[in-house]
Order: sequence, then C-alpha cells, then structure tokens
Amino acid sequence: MLVFLQIVGGFILLIGGAEVLVRGASRIALLLGITPLVVGLTVVAFGTSAPEMAVSVRSSLSGDAGAAVALGNVLGSNIANVLLILGASALIAPLLVNSRLVKVEVPLMIGASLLVLSLSLDGRIGRIDGAVLFAGILLYCAAAIYLVRRSSATAPEKSKEPVSGVPGKSRLAIPMSIVLVLVGLLLLVFGADFLVKGAVALARSLAISELVIGLTVIAVGTSLPELATSILASLKGERDIAVGNVVGSNLFNLLAVLGLGGLVAPEGLAVTEAAIRFDLPIVVATAVACLPVFLTGGEIRRWEGGVFLAYYISYVVFLVLHAKGNAFAGTFGAAFLWFVFPITALTFVVTLTLHFRRVRATAARR
Repeated sequence: MLVFLQIVGGFILLIGGAEVLVRGASRIALLLGITPLVVGLTVVAFGTSAPEMAVSVRSSLSGDAGAAVALGNVLGSNIANVLLILGASALIAPLLVNSRLVKVEVPLMIGASLLVLSLSLDGRIGRIDGAVLFAGILLYCAAAIYLVRRSSATAPEKSKEPVSGVPGKSRLAIPMSIVLVLVGLLLLVFGADFLVKGAVALARSLAISELVIGLTVIAVGTSLPELATSILASLKGERDIAVGNVVGSNLFNLLAVLGLGGLVAPEGLAVTEAAIRFDLPIVVATAVACLPVFLTGGEIRRWEGGVFLAYYISYVVFLVLHAKGNAFAGTFGAAFLWFVFPITALTFVVTLTLHFRRVRATAARR
C-alpha cells in the first residue's frame, strides 16, 4: 500500500507540477510574442518533459537500478510520444505539420536518436557521453533563440503586439508567470522522488526489471503531460503546438535528460543488452517514421495515427509478455522488429516516392 501511494502521489505531483510549469512558461512566451510552433517546440515541449528530467536525474543518483529506470523512462517516453500521443491526437483530428519540422526538427530528432544509440553501444552513457548530449541541447536552444530574435526583428510591428487574451500590459504578468514556473519545478522535484522510490520498490517486489518499469509505468506516467497537452491542443485547433510539443519533447529527452543523467550518475547510465537490441532501435525507427509521415501531404492522417497507436499497443504487449517470461515473447518481438516494421517502412518509402513524383509532375506542368 505504501508503494502504491508513493507511485500515485508521485504521478499527481508530476502532472500538477508540469501543468503549472507549462502554464507559466507558455504565458511568458506568449507575452513575448513567440509563435505557437516555437512555443510548442521549446517552452511547452521542455516544460512537459520536465517530469522525465526530474525522474531521470533523481534515478541516476540511485545507482544502477535507478539508472535503468532513468534510461527506460527516456526511451519509453520517446516511443510513447510518437506512437501513443501523435497516434491518439491524429485519430481525434488530422494534425497539420509545419514545414520547419520536416526541414529542421525531425532530422535533428533522427540524428539525436542515432547519436544516443551509438554512444550506448559500449553498455554505458558516461560523463563524456552525457556532456556531448547536453551540449547538443544547449546548441539547439541557442539556435532557436537566435531564430526567434531574427524573425522578431524583421516582423511587422503589428505582429509584435501582445497575444489576445494575455494581459501583456500588466506589470505583474511576467513575475507571476515566473512564480508559476518555480512552483511547478518544486512540485516536480517532490513528485519525481516519490515516483522513483515507489517504482523501484514495485519492480523488486514483483521481480520485474527496472528497465521494464521505466519503459512502461514511469514512461507513460511522465508522458501524461505531453498526452494531455497534445490532445487538448488538437481539439482546440492548435495543431502546431500538438506536433511541436512531441518533437521538441523527444529532442529534450534524448539530449538534455539523458545528457544530464549521464553527467550526474556516479558511474554513468548503464545500458542493458536488451535496450541496445530492441528498445533503442525502436526509438530510432519511430523517429525515422516521422519523416515520410510528416512530409507527405503536410499532415498526419487518421490512418497513420491508427498505425502509430497499433504499434504502441503491440510494443507494450511485447514488454508484458517478455516481463512474464512468456515463450511467445521472443517470436512476437522478432516478428515486430524484423517483419512488421520493415513492411511499414516499405509502405512509407513507396508513399514518399509517389509524393515526390507528384511534386515533380506538378512543377513540370507549371
């Protein structure tokens, strides 16, 4: 019962803290006249990824068991962000995709996924690896700030007015928003502590590996802010925020969360053979899958969202079977990795080829 209360209390504090943090940070960004896409890619994405950051840093300080939770949390969250959150959001309403995502952020997400995979091949993300990853998020943030300032300098004066409904003239608007951010961070710290202790205790009592707990229970729990944000944004028609939130969160998880985890962990983050063989390739595959889906038609269609969601359900089923030692788990995992994924990849390649042919045909007629 104590473990159950720790986990539930941790989730409540994490979700509440993320909500307060995102509200304050988004308010600051909107007061400064930043576009919805940039808000989704940076402020909202980083804010909703704050639970992953809090959990992973706290876990990394707890030795190899906690490090497994930290790694599983990031990998599971990235898989859930693409397959579960984008899938569910696209089923509610087709998601429009900004061209900047296709040209900049998605290739960066693919590159970051491959970088993490390559750094993990020796079985550990050490301090040097963590420094390389964290430097990546610092460079990304610097580039984003530079582009926002450049676009603000060249934008018409009308576009620099405060966003409708945001009290930009109030002297207390930004200070109050900063207070919200600080309160949110405090809630996240306490929530992460409760959740990590409860999850590790649960894994040990059920004889389930910490990696599986991180990949499922904690990953979905810490992804709830992204899920709520993206679905709400999709329902409200703010689809730039819905998609940008997911892509930005994945970048933040790979570079900032794993990077900081590798830096603070006493022995670095241990990477299991199972993660290298299965979970990390799935992270790379889901990142690569975003490119053709985002590019063709400039939207994520409902059927594509359905495919993403079906894949996530299959992934969770495999993890459950594997955790229980079911003999079918190996066959299921092999079929998932070597048959279902390649068939889908081939479908996306054909779709992408047909898209480029249509673009060339249209250009030739002009």
